[in-house]
Amino acid sequence: MKIKRYLLVFTFYFFGSSLFAQQTEKEPLLIGYVFGDLMEKAEKSIQAEKLTHINYAFANIEEGKINIADEDDPKRFKKLKNLKAKNPSLNLLISVGGWANAPKFPKIASSDISRTQFSNSALQFLKKYDLDGIDLVLEYPKNNESQYFSPENKKNFTSLLAEIRQKLDSFSAKNNKEYVLSIATSANKAYLENIEIDSISKSVDFINIMCYNYHDDWSTSTAHHTNLLTSAASTINQNLSTAQVVKNYIEAGADPKKLVIGVPFYGRGWKKVAPKNNGLYQSTSGQSFSLNYTALKDSLRTGKYHRYWDETAQAPFLWNAKDKIFITYDDPISLKKKAEFIKTKNLAGVMFWQYHADDGELLESLFLNLKNENHKK
Repeated sequence: MKIKRYLLVFTFYFFGSSLFAQQTEKEPLLIGYVFGDLMEKAEKSIQAEKLTHINYAFANIEEGKINIADEDDPKRFKKLKNLKAKNPSLNLLISVGGWANAPKFPKIASSDISRTQFSNSALQFLKKYDLDGIDLVLEYPKNNESQYFSPENKKNFTSLLAEIRQKLDSFSAKNNKEYVLSIATSANKAYLENIEIDSISKSVDFINIMCYNYHDDWSTSTAHHTNLLTSAASTINQNLSTAQVVKNYIEAGADPKKLVIGVPFYGRGWKKVAPKNNGLYQSTSGQSFSLNYTALKDSLRTGKYHRYWDETAQAPFLWNAKDKIFITYDDPISLKKKAEFIKTKNLAGVMFWQYHADDGELLESLFLNLKNENHKK
């Protein structure tokens, strides 16, 4: 894995003799997704010194091959590469998949020919734009309206990732540069039934679990959407938590040292919410919505919202009693709790979606609380 390593030399004296011990300590990953067309609109530049990886979202898939999604992408890649002047160890990855392109993966993975074609195109893409790796966003391996599913897909996805790994390693051996292969995956337990996470763990450098959207637009009741622990107020159908998701992955055979917790830089809300318990786990007959963290803070400044903390869930939420609006989100305090969880469980690090939804406050919390000097030795 292409991770910055610090060589720690401990010198101590015993009976007049000096003994030296060396320990290689891995820096926790701090991975930010950057959405291409937001780069020009953002007022602030990316704080590259606080990140280990930037995942550019998204490349397109055309006729089984990776291609740019926008004619301005090469210009944006160049702008991101310039960030290495601030942080030479920064890794720049291209993300492929997501809602638009993930449905194409089953066909791509279905045969030796199509897997080889895609893998070759991935390698060529990295070479052409001088990028450091590829991130496959495998959100939806099962049926949805635009994607077929068959039992063979489980092995096919594993084979696809193994072939990409082989291509990257072969090229790496020639030019003495390591290339990153990562995947972004769902937090849903049913998702794990449709992929071979134990085998996949052997091919990828790390696994970005999207530990958010536990409660989404289709829901007719409120709940936390990215809670670390299960709330004491939750119901049987609303008891998902990040800790439980990580446990599910490890029990399914994932290497915990390759697991990356995903956090959202946005909140989810519902209108016309029943007022009991300040709107938490209550029925709603109104419109659901999402909003970036910066917009969420603007809502707080109006004075109409009150922030509450669910101690058992280790998660904040907002309640507007007058307008009966409930919002679930992450803030610097809940992210600190997640950083502590990551270090306690010896996980790889954290990923967030997406960079320009934050005013810098959330990134700062992750950066400070993931620092290695805070690790328990």
